[in-house]
Amino acid sequence: MQDIHQFFGEYGLAAVFAAVFLEQVGAPIPALPVLLLAGALAADDPLFGALALFVAILASTLGDLAWFWAGRRFGHRVLSLMCKVSLSPDSCVRQTEATFERRGVGTLVIAKFVPGLSTVAPPLAGALGMGVPSFLVFNGAGSALWAGAGLLGGLLFHDQINSLFEGIAALGGYALAAVGLLLGLYILFRWYDRRRFYRALEMARISAEELHRLMNEGEYPVILDVRSRAHREVDPRLIPGARPVDLEDLDAAVADLPPGREVIVYCACPNEASAVKVARLLSNRGYARVRPLSGGLDAWAAAGFQFQSPGEAAVLAVPDPATALGTTP
Repeated sequence: MQDIHQFFGEYGLAAVFAAVFLEQVGAPIPALPVLLLAGALAADDPLFGALALFVAILASTLGDLAWFWAGRRFGHRVLSLMCKVSLSPDSCVRQTEATFERRGVGTLVIAKFVPGLSTVAPPLAGALGMGVPSFLVFNGAGSALWAGAGLLGGLLFHDQINSLFEGIAALGGYALAAVGLLLGLYILFRWYDRRRFYRALEMARISAEELHRLMNEGEYPVILDVRSRAHREVDPRLIPGARPVDLEDLDAAVADLPPGREVIVYCACPNEASAVKVARLLSNRGYARVRPLSGGLDAWAAAGFQFQSPGEAAVLAVPDPATALGTTP
């Protein structure tokens, strides 16, 4: 244990900063073990505990500010990137957007306690146009609560943590190998969970080109935009004729649709998670011809097809393909 005390005496604050910063920028490295250890050592050195809290808040704020400014600069493109790189796609952008809709800026206070929200909340706040002072206040409060909880946990259980590390120190190099193995297994489990999630999304899809062809041929399907209201605010583009639908109001939104009508569902995340979820719900309700749009809204944009303004979409329930469609120059 003396070696660990000596190490943290020299590099403890740097270790806290590095662990917290890396976690906040999205690296699959949990900072909680480092915070617990720092809290345990603070039992003998209260000043170290106070400095560790300050350093953790600073590291968290710097990491979050990078994503906040990226959200301000690149908007919905950053949210799509988060879905691509996240190891928790099932709790990715959609969950954060829904939480923002319910709690507003208060989401930043609780985000670090909810898996999947911590990294996604700052860019979403930036994309939604939150002011920098408000972001710093609410995000700083969340960072202080989260880091303080980790340090307090280490302080309360410092005897048990010290005993654990005494055992680890006695094992020497074997302990380091075990820690590396556990970290590798953690990352592997998260990757496996991601792949399992993707397999759960497997079902027949329609491509942007096929949808565009159907619309040009007059076989205009019902198109549902199931992005959250927060995402539609960040990115107001709509596929011509699409109906914006909130998952909570799905039954009301499709109440007038005959079961034999073809329905296309799209969202914004590259894995089409929300679209697949809605497509399966509709299939269970008797809609036999329902498919998610492969690639979502980004695939439609990449194909060069035109979008429709939200005001037009509200008026045109089934737009005339001759006036609503086209390709961008």
